[in-house]
Amino acid sequence: MIARRTFLRMGALAGAALVLGGAGALAGCTPDADVLRVGTKIDVPGFGFQNPETGNIEGMEVDIARELAKRIKGSPDALEVTGVNVTTRGAMLDNGTLDVTLATFTITEERKKSYNFSRPYYTDHIGVLVKKSSGIADLAGLDGKTVGVALSATTRDKLAAAGDELGIHMNFAEYSTYPEIKIALVAGRVDAFSVDSSILKGYLDDSTMLLDTHFAPQEYGVATKKSNVELAEQVDAAIAAMQDDGTLAALQERWGLTSDASEDADEGGDAGVDANGTGDGADGAGEKHVVLGHRKLDVVALPFHDQHFAAKPLDMSVRMRAC
Repeated sequence: MIARRTFLRMGALAGAALVLGGAGALAGCTPDADVLRVGTKIDVPGFGFQNPETGNIEGMEVDIARELAKRIKGSPDALEVTGVNVTTRGAMLDNGTLDVTLATFTITEERKKSYNFSRPYYTDHIGVLVKKSSGIADLAGLDGKTVGVALSATTRDKLAAAGDELGIHMNFAEYSTYPEIKIALVAGRVDAFSVDSSILKGYLDDSTMLLDTHFAPQEYGVATKKSNVELAEQVDAAIAAMQDDGTLAALQERWGLTSDASEDADEGGDAGVDANGTGDGADGAGEKHVVLGHRKLDVVALPFHDQHFAAKPLDMSVRMRAC
């Protein structure tokens, strides 16, 4: 589990990401053709997380970024990683600070108008985290409640649509980072925390639980600038190769993540899309246990695979290249 002190440190790290992805990013940098400049999350255990004990960014998406650098630039070390969040990941592509965003970025028709997306490398569903003491047992229990969601995320619309089907109304409060939402939940400023289920599992503690429901498949793709068609094609080809040679499945296993998309691929299903993010993707995400710095992040039991993998920290820190 993540202790309150750790959450406060995570909040500070997320704030640092805002600084890194803010003024410095908006100024822009002269591109370095020898490195792949990638934006990843730093507050999502298992995907992109700055370990407060080591300062390193760790997770499946960081490992995928290293693979992309290896396959496109010729070396896994030809990589520059910058911390981003839901408000900066697109802006930093737009202004040329980043070449690639690999940050739990869900592929949508609206987003494909602004960015190129690779085929999905992971598929998840939206979930809901609540306090055990709240008395909320299902989605219907959110009627009249306030739900914390991330800015610019797909969660709000999807959850509102699910509420409409049940005939309930929810209020929403938007935040820039996931630690902020969790702190708001703990402090009682929101009644629930909603985002993709795999992300929520990294924020469970003894006082919270995941509702036994998940909906609205969320396919994660690697985003590139719309005008950079050549890089988009290279990225998509690399993701396709990683899917075919088992690299994606191995990285998911390493980080204790499962995706129905990878399971379909193992069975011969076609989960591929083109560089613009079109095509078929599978639904679902399995149970995971994530170990960061030898500290297990507790997860709720769901009727999926029970896996527990220790992750090796990468010697990498959040940084912006000097401009």
